[in-house]
Amino acid sequence: MKKRKRLSKIEYYLGIAKAVAQRATCLRRVFGVVAVVEDEIVSTGYCGSPRGGKNCTDLGFCEREKQGIPSGEKYEFCRSVHAEENAIISARRKDIKGGVMYLYGKDFTGGGSHFRVEPCIMCKRKIINAGIRMVYTINPAGDILKFHVDDWVEDESYMIYKGGSGDA
Repeated sequence: MKKRKRLSKIEYYLGIAKAVAQRATCLRRVFGVVAVVEDEIVSTGYCGSPRGGKNCTDLGFCEREKQGIPSGEKYEFCRSVHAEENAIISARRKDIKGGVMYLYGKDFTGGGSHFRVEPCIMCKRKIINAGIRMVYTINPAGDILKFHVDDWVEDESYMIYKGGSGDA
């Protein structure tokens, strides 16, 4: 009998985050998140308009794209709540604190292999406040990236826009 390779826990949760992303309603980028504490899924989230609101897929256009707004800028023109935000909103802090977030993202604007899957500066702030300790992502080349949330706090990378990363 041929031996099969078992997925690592990281690959497993990133695969679930990829499935969650399929619910996203953003036309630029789709993101899905799984928040895990002690090897249990606590919450999930995907990028999309607030509950009951019209979303970009229904409208057939993205206001930020229409205005030529670069990624990572002028979030106030975006209809979406980010995947990370939705996962945090869906969990109580005491239930998510100390957990790990698995983030999957896909770019539809032609970012290709240059697209870096990483929380935006606004989501980094929320992740810090939620008490998440680690974030795993996977880039378009299939490399798994690991972010220690304490590093964001230490180097204040959650405060500085670097361009081109994050949701929408």
